[in-house]
Amino acid sequence: MKKIEDYVINIPDFPKAGIVFRDITGILHDPEGLHLSIDLMLEKLKNVEYDVVVGPESRGFIFGILVAYKENKVFVPARKKGKLPRETVSIEYELEYGTEAIELHRDSIKPGDRVVIVDDLMATGGTTEAIIKLVEGLGGEVVKVVFLMELAGLHGRDRLEGYPVDSVIVYPGC
Repeated sequence: MKKIEDYVINIPDFPKAGIVFRDITGILHDPEGLHLSIDLMLEKLKNVEYDVVVGPESRGFIFGILVAYKENKVFVPARKKGKLPRETVSIEYELEYGTEAIELHRDSIKPGDRVVIVDDLMATGGTTEAIIKLVEGLGGEVVKVVFLMELAGLHGRDRLEGYPVDSVIVYPGC
């Protein structure tokens, strides 16, 4: 059986020179790779008590909803501003090249909900940090954050200090 890293397609110099893009479509295009990715993420959640899985747009939807389905949990999408149809809470956060905003439905997290955030990739940690603030603002508690891949060279864990963070694959660079 292949290791999960074998399913990730490394594309050098994309989107610009010096960057290695970690393409997850190799995982998605192979049933064994997809099963393995979800099983490995679920291992990171063993013995964690939680009620809700939050997955950020767009690839967090893929992995988060499969984790929620497998564990019979609620799934909450975190979306870009203006994409959710009901009353929302929103937060703006910094990117390397500007700002972005992310939203949750106001009624998606209840006070006391134990929340797990699931995403495909941690780079700088900015999106996840923003989602944590939204969850906590609604009265939820983030009990774990799980990524399929982490680019350790971008120090995203520094922004998430104080929260339990786990990654299936850790790449030492960026």
